[in-house]
Amino acid sequence: MLAKVLSCAVVGLEGAIVEVEVDISPGLPSFTIVGLPDTAVQEARERVRAAIRNSGCTFPMKRIVVNLAPADLKKAGPAYDLPIAVGILLSSEQVYADVSQTIILGELSLDGSLRHTTGILPMVAVAHQEGLSDIIVPDTDAKEASLIEGTKIIPITSLSQLVSYFRGEIPPPEYKSDEVLEYTPPPSSAT
Repeated sequence: MLAKVLSCAVVGLEGAIVEVEVDISPGLPSFTIVGLPDTAVQEARERVRAAIRNSGCTFPMKRIVVNLAPADLKKAGPAYDLPIAVGILLSSEQVYADVSQTIILGELSLDGSLRHTTGILPMVAVAHQEGLSDIIVPDTDAKEASLIEGTKIIPITSLSQLVSYFRGEIPPPEYKSDEVLEYTPPPSSAT
């Protein structure tokens, strides 16, 4: 079964939407990531496998292919761990959720907890520009993510918490910033 999850990349100072496609099919167990991933993204295979198992879910012993699209965009860093894990859980039908309007970001620890992800602000900004409604981020990044006004930030501490949320076992966590930032442009210099 094919599952699609949205994530982001940082290109320079800008964010870019990345579609994480996960296909699980019968065959010899394998786990392949394609779409111009760097070493940290390739290493996601081990982090994702351990995090899924240590979060009380089953890692499928089948042929798993993950495509990070667009293929011509270099994907760097561990921010794809969580969207890959969610794609595997959706594709293996361990969770059911409509994530078509959701951006998912986060690095996984081996125990399934989430770690700080760099580049949150430009990624949330592009998600907002594209009209995507929900943004799932590590709870440590929720404050930074909330700086983009008009976004619904869903702070998550672990893969198991996200699974419980998708299964309807817990209410949706939502971050509300207690800060209001106002931007005042610098005075124009008149000559």
